[in-house]
Amino acid sequence: MTTLVFGHKSPDTDSTGSPIVWAWYLNEIKGIPAKPVLLGEPNTEALFMLDKWDLEKPEILTELEADTKVVIVDTNNPAELPDNINDADITGIIDHHRLVAGLETRGPIEINIQPLACTATIMYKMIGKDWAQAPRGVKAAALSCILSDTLEFRSPTTTQEDRAIAHDIAQDLGVDITDYAAEMFAAKSDVSAFSEAELLRMDSKGFDLDGTNLRVSVLETTSPAPLLERKDALMAEMPKVAEADGAAQVLLFIVDILKEEATLLVPNDMVKHIAEQSFGAEVSGDTVVLPGVMSRKKQIIPNLKM
Repeated sequence: MTTLVFGHKSPDTDSTGSPIVWAWYLNEIKGIPAKPVLLGEPNTEALFMLDKWDLEKPEILTELEADTKVVIVDTNNPAELPDNINDADITGIIDHHRLVAGLETRGPIEINIQPLACTATIMYKMIGKDWAQAPRGVKAAALSCILSDTLEFRSPTTTQEDRAIAHDIAQDLGVDITDYAAEMFAAKSDVSAFSEAELLRMDSKGFDLDGTNLRVSVLETTSPAPLLERKDALMAEMPKVAEADGAAQVLLFIVDILKEEATLLVPNDMVKHIAEQSFGAEVSGDTVVLPGVMSRKKQIIPNLKM
């Protein structure tokens, strides 16, 4: 039986590239038939990575059959996985997020969750000396994942291990990190083809805040102006997305990678209250700038208060 390797439902670069890396390792090094799949359409940066390195776009999984062997990467949250994930035979979890309850396995499995910025960093360490056998595209996928998740080492989630491993891979590939990261972020910033609803769900995670279900969305960009020009349309779409997704509210943070700050859209009093309680912000309009805020995992989610 082929093992499916996948990440979360909103595939960013890490949830697109890491399944490619691990499926290669299972197939070529461990001798376990495996293939990477996606749980949704990848974002523009992930698509750029696939095209840049001539990597085949993994197929999108529309139905997870019971008893399928799976390895889950870049998440351990059942809400971000197929509804019937516990009907599958989960054989491994590799992640860098906080531990969330709800997954069930059929026996002891290898779980590797480390406080690093990127799943691909963990995989690099797990693969060890066998990494030398990885083809160029697999190595490039791992580098792309690390640069994306660390925002080229600007994110506070970045560790020295993430940085050192990225530099090792870049040197091996003959890639200039600054130039390549600029290409990646330009691709990520081009969201003109997406609807407001698609933007609100593009990089989004559910979070229960004192019994209130929130959808916390982040858009990372080097050019926030086009997104801010659409703020009225985005705020008008928020209640529809929230209702469809069973959330009380959508919080949208537009992260300016270069200025290292986030702009939170403030469509109503509820979000205004959350912004003031969570970040000590003074809110006087329909946006508020949060200097230094770049990471949902480390700076946004842990600080949310009602």
